[in-house]
Amino acid sequence: MSLSKLFLTALLAAVLAPTAGAQTPAATAPADLIVVNARVYTSDEARPLAEAFAVRDGKVAFVGSSREARAMAGGSTRVLDLNGRTVIPGMVDAHAHFGGLAQKLRVVDLIGVTSYDELIRRVAERAATLPKGTWVEGRGWDQNMWADGQWPTHEKLSAAVPDHPVSLVRVDGHAALVNAAAMRLANITAATADPMGGRLLRGANNEPTGVLVDNAEELVNRVIPPVGKEDTRKALLEAQSVMHGLGLTGVHDAGAGRAMIDLYEEMAQAGDINLRLYAMIGDDSAAISHYFNVGPRSSLYNGRLWVRSIKLYSDGALGSRGAALLEDYSDEPGTNGLLVSPPAHIQDVAERALQRGFQVNSHSIGDRGNRVVLDAYEKALDKHPLADHRFRIEHAQIIHYADIPRFAQLGVIPSMQASHQTSDMYWAGKRLGQERLLGAYAWRSLLNTGTIIPNGSDFPVEYVNPLISFHAAISRQDANNYPVGGWFPDQRMTREEALKSMTIWPAYSAFQEKELGSLTVGKHADFVVLDQDIMRVAPELVLNTQVLSTWVGGKSVYERKAQP
Repeated sequence: MSLSKLFLTALLAAVLAPTAGAQTPAATAPADLIVVNARVYTSDEARPLAEAFAVRDGKVAFVGSSREARAMAGGSTRVLDLNGRTVIPGMVDAHAHFGGLAQKLRVVDLIGVTSYDELIRRVAERAATLPKGTWVEGRGWDQNMWADGQWPTHEKLSAAVPDHPVSLVRVDGHAALVNAAAMRLANITAATADPMGGRLLRGANNEPTGVLVDNAEELVNRVIPPVGKEDTRKALLEAQSVMHGLGLTGVHDAGAGRAMIDLYEEMAQAGDINLRLYAMIGDDSAAISHYFNVGPRSSLYNGRLWVRSIKLYSDGALGSRGAALLEDYSDEPGTNGLLVSPPAHIQDVAERALQRGFQVNSHSIGDRGNRVVLDAYEKALDKHPLADHRFRIEHAQIIHYADIPRFAQLGVIPSMQASHQTSDMYWAGKRLGQERLLGAYAWRSLLNTGTIIPNGSDFPVEYVNPLISFHAAISRQDANNYPVGGWFPDQRMTREEALKSMTIWPAYSAFQEKELGSLTVGKHADFVVLDQDIMRVAPELVLNTQVLSTWVGGKSVYERKAQP
């Protein structure tokens, strides 16, 4: 045999030998879990719809047909045959308050109270179970739901509950009602000045009425005894269970103090956190300096915790007339809201964050509040240009038409909560007038400029159920399908956009898109099984959907019990 033939024979043998004797990775490493016979909406544009997928070591190993997925089965593989049920990626709430939900579960629930008398009854019932002098806390009231729509004053509450200090936080978290006992402990009198970025509502002779708006809440908060660490841990676990039962596998926690973030890390390290928790650092100078020194941290403890963003505030909330407006409130001339932080502070933190690799996410609701933040971000970016910074504005509820294109131009992400629109639409026109409503909850206007919109609930301000925001996004209607045709229906999202707004868009807005947000090979296997197809049923049926099971990293964290 010639030398050239020997060389060709040897080369051919070298090329063919590995394929002849070795097996594929799928054959040597069976899947841990195979999901088959499903309708899988992946949120992956490369393959948006599939029939099956496989999971190995907590991550998606294959997406395709049931026949192909079954080929990855081994002796210990769990096969989940869903009989045509719907699967979507794990839903992520892009703006919520993990600690706030934990707190709400232990205080008086005032969501949905339809009168001041009902509020007083609930608080008095709780006070009767506690020793005198013990604080009674509650959350969730909204005077806009009451017949007169007026702010309450403390006198009736103080008379009904004289022996307990009471602090009741409004539904939006931007105002509180306190009784006389609480004001005595906080030393609040007619002589107490309004703090910067806050307001005490007052009656005759300048006497406080008991309603504290925005930064004025801190006058009472500082004298309320803190909750112990173990009680907080238990409440967080209970809150996590609530989220799992509603199909949430991740949450962007919109503002936590250093002690709470330390507890999150302790729980994640111990394996108690079964969420993708994106913790935003609250606006505290000492905490910000600490985390700037530590540096941004991502995907800690097998993708359970991220600490690489800062939560700032520009203004208050629309319902309590704290949202900062460019012109006066239509229903309270002479008032145009509150700037709770100096614009220079927002710019300063943004500049330092750009230099240290941190994201900044600023609460802004009114058109003036949004403009202030956009201006601050723009100045910071002029000084420290950076591509792909992904700065965010949280809520972005009321935007002047001239500022809508600036989000895309600056690369700023509007992080919005669709359920706020359906909660606020009944009275927003009274606050704003008809012209400003054209820039209210303007999802389509923003999407058309090229932005994305990560969706959320702002719980406990709204209900935890993420399908409420999905339904609002596609219909602009409440749970009773009001109004007919939707409220400013031209601002609706498509179903595909609404699904992305709860999956891949939150992941992108948290620098997580390579790990989370879609059922894509190599990503964490977080998914939800639903009892009906939210992408195809009539909009009015979406809120009837039940979560059958929730999975984080290929492990079941919730399974619905069979109904008798």
